[in-house]
Amino acid sequence: MSRTNLSMSVSADGYVAGPKQSEEHPLGIGGERLHQWHIGTGRDHPVNRQVADEMLAGMAATIMGRNMFGPVRGEWGDSPWQGWWGDEPPYHCPVFVLTHHRHEPIELKGGTTFHFVTDGIMAAYEQATAIADGGPISIAGGASCARQALAAGIVDEIDLQLSPEILGGGERLFDGFSPGALNLELARVLEAPGVVHLRYNVIR
Repeated sequence: MSRTNLSMSVSADGYVAGPKQSEEHPLGIGGERLHQWHIGTGRDHPVNRQVADEMLAGMAATIMGRNMFGPVRGEWGDSPWQGWWGDEPPYHCPVFVLTHHRHEPIELKGGTTFHFVTDGIMAAYEQATAIADGGPISIAGGASCARQALAAGIVDEIDLQLSPEILGGGERLFDGFSPGALNLELARVLEAPGVVHLRYNVIR
């Protein structure tokens, strides 16, 4: 049975993206500060390297929202957009993108093929599970996709990379959940300069 991991970088005030997301600011204003642990000054720390490797290495399938895939909204039209990551994205596995608009699969270098799913999170999960064949599945975000996965009960563990940043607005990971809706058990705490890596098991 596939184990499903949700991994997201989060601010001290609970945001996973800052306000006003756009092509210029894909993570919202200030959102890139949440990722300094793996793309900035902290990327060479051994704990951060371990966590970054765990996020991608060995994943058999990935699910993400359309907002994470790119800034294009509405019908795709003749947009040439293929994601933020260039010709060889870091996923190296099939990626299932939630969208309301049909799009042909996009096959890129390194084993990444983007499949576009119009039937919701459970349809994406069923496709990911079938292709993963028992291997691990990643819920890559953004916030809406993550909330849908949590609400659907398909997440087994949550990795949060907590940075001492205050964004003051944007997208929160746990918005909309009532008290007691999620039962989490702290499973691991790792520390590096400027970030604490928290792992929670989701208890059903």
